[in-house]
Amino acid sequence: MRIYQALSALLCYPEPDLLAAADDIRAEVAAEPRIARLLEPLLLSLEGEDLITLQERYVQTFDRNPSHSLHLFEHIHGEDRARGQAMVDLLAEYQAQGFEPAGNELPDYLPLFLEFLAQCQPEEAVRLLSDAVHVIAHVAGKLADSHSHYAGVLQGLVLLSPVAPEALTVPPVRDMDEMLETFGPGADGVEPLLKPTRPAIAPVNFYPQRPQG
Repeated sequence: MRIYQALSALLCYPEPDLLAAADDIRAEVAAEPRIARLLEPLLLSLEGEDLITLQERYVQTFDRNPSHSLHLFEHIHGEDRARGQAMVDLLAEYQAQGFEPAGNELPDYLPLFLEFLAQCQPEEAVRLLSDAVHVIAHVAGKLADSHSHYAGVLQGLVLLSPVAPEALTVPPVRDMDEMLETFGPGADGVEPLLKPTRPAIAPVNFYPQRPQG
């Protein structure tokens, strides 16, 4: 579904190509009026502000505020070792569908996840989105609390899911040690870089299981 590609683009770091595509994105989401209304403040911002301002705001919003992180597993696993395995399982899901992530982003990076959904069959995309909707809604709420126009993008994703989001527990402290151990350092020695492995496929779970009892 191309709407996933449109939403993915809006969550990426602002570049001239994105600003020039604002009308194309409007046309792509026009069939979903509720989503179109949610996106309009961000689209107007992209059209009306200079690129440097937009880029600085993006960095402030996502890179300097862990509660707004676009890395989905960061909000539900934190320092737990389950986070590394969740990355491996999601990467295996991508590869099983013939999707090879480009660049150095971790597999749970939301714009990358949306690019993957755009290539899935509609019923499979809805299934995966419905599993991720709980953490997506959590981040949407944090962005809305900060009066960020980016909240509308994640709120639009929530509308695309037939599953009502459930509340997450308080997100754990951000920690990259587990990712560095699992994936190895990137070229700069800081950010994780995916190793070219093809792990066994396991069910992807974006929502922590409740304890039994």
